[in-house]
Formats: sequence, C-alpha cells, structure tokens
Amino acid sequence: MYVKIKDVEFASPILTASGTYGYGHEVEGLADVNKWGGLITKSVTLHPREGNPPPRISETSSGMLNSIGLANLGVEKYCRDIIPSLNKLKTKVIINIAGSEVNDYIETLKILEDVNSKHIGYEINISCPNVKEGGMAFGVSNEMTEKLTSKMRRLTNRLLIMKLSPNVTCIEDIAKAAEAGGADAVSAINTVVGMAIDVKSRMPKLFTNYGGLSGPAIKPISIANVNKVYRAVNIPVIGIGGITKFEDIIEFMLAGASMVQIGTMNYKNPNLGLEFKTQLREYMEENKISDIAELVGGVKYHSE
Repeated sequence: MYVKIKDVEFASPILTASGTYGYGHEVEGLADVNKWGGLITKSVTLHPREGNPPPRISETSSGMLNSIGLANLGVEKYCRDIIPSLNKLKTKVIINIAGSEVNDYIETLKILEDVNSKHIGYEINISCPNVKEGGMAFGVSNEMTEKLTSKMRRLTNRLLIMKLSPNVTCIEDIAKAAEAGGADAVSAINTVVGMAIDVKSRMPKLFTNYGGLSGPAIKPISIANVNKVYRAVNIPVIGIGGITKFEDIIEFMLAGASMVQIGTMNYKNPNLGLEFKTQLREYMEENKISDIAELVGGVKYHSE
C-alpha cells in the first residue's frame, strides 16, 4: 500500500497530524509510531514558545477547541534534544515549521537543514499570524503564500508541504499560490476558527476567546476543501480533518486526497494508524483494488 510523493515512498497513506503525536516518544508504551506511514512532528519555531495561558483546550460536540499557541522548545533545543530520537525512528519524519514573520520560517529551515537529521521533509504551518503585516495569517494571502513557499523551496530539496487554512475566501487560490512557489504537496485543512462560552460564568472557555476546532465536526468542511484543492492544482493533496474510521480515509481519497493525516482521534486511540492500515488493505482486497491511487479523485459527481 505504498504512496509516493515526489521521490519519497511512504509505506502507508496514513500520517499523524502535527501536534497530536508530539515528537513520537510521548506515545512509547502505548503505540508504535513506526507502524504509521509517517510522523509529522508538533510545530517548531525559531525561538522557544510557552504557548497561550490556560484554559487552552475545550471539548465540544464531536470535536475539540484548542489554543495551545504553538508551545515548543525552539529550533536550537529541538535540534539538540529531539532530532537524535527522531533519527532512531524507522518511519518517515516530517517536521512542521511555524513562525511569526517570513524570516522566522527561513532561519528555522536553515538550522534544520544544517543539522544531522534523517527527516524527509517539512510541513509549513501558514495559518500563523504575520506580525509584520498587522497579524494577518500568512495563508490568507496568495502573494504571501507564494513568496514564503518560493523562499523555502530555494533552501531545501526535501519534501515541502504547505498546510492550508480553511479560514480563507478561496482556498483554491492559496493552493495555486503554493504550487506556483514550488510546493511538492499541500495539506488541507488546518483547524476551523471556533468559540465556546461557559453559560454560568459567561466567559469563553478558552483564555484566547477563540480557538481552532478539530475532530469529526469539521469532516464535511475538510472533504469539501480537499476536493476544491484537488481540482485546482496538479500536486498531491494530503487530507486532514475529522477522520474517525477507515471509511473516512476512503472518502477523503475519493475527494482527491493522496494521503491523510489523523489528529484529534489519536488522543482517544493512538493505534488508529495501524488499525486503519489493516482495514484499508482488507477493503482493497475485497474490492480488487491493486493500487490505492485508484481511489484518488474517484468521486462520481451528480452534475458539473
């Protein structure tokens, strides 16, 4: 059940979503990260971040809200303390990068390129606010998306994946900008902006008031955006958002995803990647599908 993006071959089309599997070692004794198609690490930034004050997680109907705030060690400590353990993994490792301005992304990438590391690529979180542009997220601007992608493309030959936000006017245009900038693939979607209020205190359940909604609640939004992006670009799409059973993976693939990421459900069952891989293989055998790629974009529309 191999999937190939650029020159990288994955043993499974199922990846961990950034932030939901930590750096891999956090699940030792609970799950074997090597059984996944790949591990996408939690975000790393140029400088250490403590993240947002609590409360920063709130459970919702069919999902959860979070405003963690990209809490992480910073890239220097990441290279010293995390990369050595990542190098021991047998699965493919993709490092997620975030930043507050273009230079943050660039400098973080440069440092990661210079370290002795076996990671095969990067996923770039462009949902971050650009402090030099009034706080507007990088990923809501076609121009900024292409500019950032292009700058990073010139610095690495590793796999470059741009992670798209659904909180935009036209996600197809952002995807096209990433493609024009040299991205090897796009992942869609990041979390949807949401809010929850405690009716007794009348205060938001998150300290930051708003947060990112993930989980089953956003699956139809994710499917629609994956399909829109698939029809707009000629690079692979990696689907994210609300996967709870193996049939959801098939649905994402029919919509146009070449691979998928599992996020929120990892908190409930960190072994889902292995379970879904087995179920997918059985589905393929039952339906005489020799190559998982046969499913990609196979949706039959009622009308065009």
